[in-house]
Amino acid sequence: MPEILYNREQIEELIPHRDPFLLIDEILEMEPGKKVVAVKHIKEDDFWFKGHFPGHPVTPGVLMIEMLAQAGCAAMLALPENKGKIGFFGGIDKAKFKRQVVPGDTLRLEVEIIKVKGPIGIGKGIATVDGQKAVTAEITFAIK
Repeated sequence: MPEILYNREQIEELIPHRDPFLLIDEILEMEPGKKVVAVKHIKEDDFWFKGHFPGHPVTPGVLMIEMLAQAGCAAMLALPENKGKIGFFGGIDKAKFKRQVVPGDTLRLEVEIIKVKGPIGIGKGIATVDGQKAVTAEITFAIK
């Protein structure tokens, strides 16, 4: 098991998200402003499974994109000059969903910041389960 760099409490010191919408559990690796590796442990009692879908629980793709965005946000807000700021979506491009993510899975969220110009940037994200791609996307963000 990899060492945890940031737990949920420490993640809350970086990003403004809170339950029930804090969607990353741990950060395993981080180079502030450059890249991050985080995880989300998918549990049977996660709030979205009550309605998505009863009898066939599947993590919504849009929430997996949000998980990638929160991981990337943590990497950007870990920079001293961004402390206390918020990362907002500016766009989602090239999103591809490759496999279903179900209770019991651990989603590994890797985001590399590929471009930053002023407060606007782009992160390239990939989420995997046991080495299998679940989702990939490019996320445009604004730090305010």
